[in-house]
Amino acid sequence: MRRLFYLTIGLLAACQTTTEQPVFDTNETAARIIQQRREKDGTFKNGQDSPIRAEDKAAFESLDYFPIDLQYRFRVPLQKYDKTETFKIITSSGKQRDTEKYGYFEFVLDGTKQRLQVYKILDIQSRYPGYLFVPFTDGTTHHESYSGGRYLEFHEKDTGLYDLDFNFAYNPSCAYGKEGYNCPIPPAENKLDVAIRAGEKKYALATH
Repeated sequence: MRRLFYLTIGLLAACQTTTEQPVFDTNETAARIIQQRREKDGTFKNGQDSPIRAEDKAAFESLDYFPIDLQYRFRVPLQKYDKTETFKIITSSGKQRDTEKYGYFEFVLDGTKQRLQVYKILDIQSRYPGYLFVPFTDGTTHHESYSGGRYLEFHEKDTGLYDLDFNFAYNPSCAYGKEGYNCPIPPAENKLDVAIRAGEKKYALATH
């Protein structure tokens, strides 16, 4: 995979320790999400490292997203494991990459507690120290969203508190039809039993 991610999400930490949704400035949050999406569209259409195929760029206007919905935004603590374990995460090309199972996030959606494991891919920690990786699948996978799952990413915070915002969920680079990428596949333990109708949808111009 040429690059594990395209956007670094600057998430705000605050002094709350529950999984209940705090009050957000709706207009400010929505504006930030919209701006991030516009910048990403521009990078995908015009950037040299774009995962969009050259033959698709003329037709490409923007990525498809679910409507912005702040019920899919949660302020949560990172629950770190006292003793971490290392495993091999499988990629789209069949390669294996050493990955540390670092901790987990818990949140409540539709009255049901959900858990997502948080990983550190070890071969990029020297370049991106503190990079935390959350790949997942959910009830929209294969249908409304990409069959290979979606990603969230974070930079480790001293506070241990994070905005887990699925409006920022994005597709792996492999989702857009261009060859040469090597994308981690979400482990089975990060399959959510609810539909996350937030973030990026399937890419319309892809051939798979």
